[in-house]
Amino acid sequence: MRTMTTCVAASMLLLAVSACSPEESEEGDGSIVFWTPYTTPERIALQQPVIDAFTEATGIEVEMVPLEPDQAGQTLVTAAASGEVPDVIAHNPSSTAAWASQGLLDDEAPQEVVDALGEDTFSRGALDMVTVDGSLHAVPSDGWGHTIAYRTDLFADAGLEAPESVADIAAAAEALDSDGLAGIAIGTTPGDVYTQEGIESMLLPFGCELATDGEVTIDAPECVDGLAHYQRLVAAAGPAQVDVEAARAAYLSGSAAMVLFSSHIVDEVAGLDVDNPVTCTECADDPRFLAENTAYLTTFTGTGGESPVEYGQTTNYGIPAGANTEDAKAFIEFMLSDGYVDNLASATEGRIPVRPGPEAGSTEYLDAWAELRFGNDEAQDVSIGEVYGPELVDRLAAGAEEFTRWGWGSGDAELAGIVFSQTLLATEAEALFDGADPSEVAASMAAVVEAAQQDLG
Repeated sequence: MRTMTTCVAASMLLLAVSACSPEESEEGDGSIVFWTPYTTPERIALQQPVIDAFTEATGIEVEMVPLEPDQAGQTLVTAAASGEVPDVIAHNPSSTAAWASQGLLDDEAPQEVVDALGEDTFSRGALDMVTVDGSLHAVPSDGWGHTIAYRTDLFADAGLEAPESVADIAAAAEALDSDGLAGIAIGTTPGDVYTQEGIESMLLPFGCELATDGEVTIDAPECVDGLAHYQRLVAAAGPAQVDVEAARAAYLSGSAAMVLFSSHIVDEVAGLDVDNPVTCTECADDPRFLAENTAYLTTFTGTGGESPVEYGQTTNYGIPAGANTEDAKAFIEFMLSDGYVDNLASATEGRIPVRPGPEAGSTEYLDAWAELRFGNDEAQDVSIGEVYGPELVDRLAAGAEEFTRWGWGSGDAELAGIVFSQTLLATEAEALFDGADPSEVAASMAAVVEAAQQDLG
């Protein structure tokens, strides 16, 4: 780890760290510490050869430290307080916003990396997600987006067209909801992260914003409209409260006609996840039954007239203030070029590249990603392209270009991060699930968001 000169007492670090003058290595000293959120043994095993290739190419040694995302924030604060920080951290945009506001991230090196690789080779949306106060605070690598997986056979039997909007999804869920079959599996548990994600995912297509230029707008008409549609979806999700595990199980068992889930579900639907097997009646004879009868909607509108968007989460490389900047930049550049595709293989279905190719307009990396092995069933070596064909690859790629989240790329990013991490909207949504007027729920949501905003100062 690298030593950072501390200009304040550890207890005051969060307030004053941005005023420090960390001692940074101009040329690098040949070793870095890398924190990765991909912590399972199989994912560690897949990352290590890429890191070894970097060391062989550059001579720079890398110590990889597996660290769960929910542990990274406090661990970074503690590391900075002790004068020792890692050199590269792979993390999500919520952490970027929080750490940037605390002065814990280098706000120059990420732009230098992006400039070296070519800014026009990255998804604009992915760059916006890690832009805080006009400056890049991390370098985007890849991500997953929310999809609506739906049963094409059930849609055909009911005479339903493929959905393109939240309104279509709600109408189909209502039409398909029946005894023994939920119209959709979606977050219905108050205060739950999956519910928080679902609300944002379903409201974004209506043009709803949590806040705009510092003004809380979650009670705007488009947000009320979005909440009304979410209420319809919840009503078609069955009587039991649904969290992420229940949602996945419902779709894999054939007891839900649709599910809102990240792209991580594409391997599970294909019967390629030994930890989450397909259990539908037809799957006993044909493990590919669900995959053959599932289509995926990635980007969608609210009612049809809006621009299609997709709720997404990205993995990004950040360099802490006081890190070995030069070697850290070399590492990130390698992980987004020579080592890019092999690194994505550590979780193929959830690591869609947001840098499609080495040059603007190129799809070299995206094409190679589509042919990577996915799932964790060692007995089956198949790619997304082989199982689903090029259409899903194209849909996932198009969705990655449209990834969006509330607040990212604006001055409202920190507020959005607080609202998400504290699941404020999911908590207030309990009244919505009980049948309250969506406009009243929107007003209560606005009140708690404004309270959180005041706490930020």
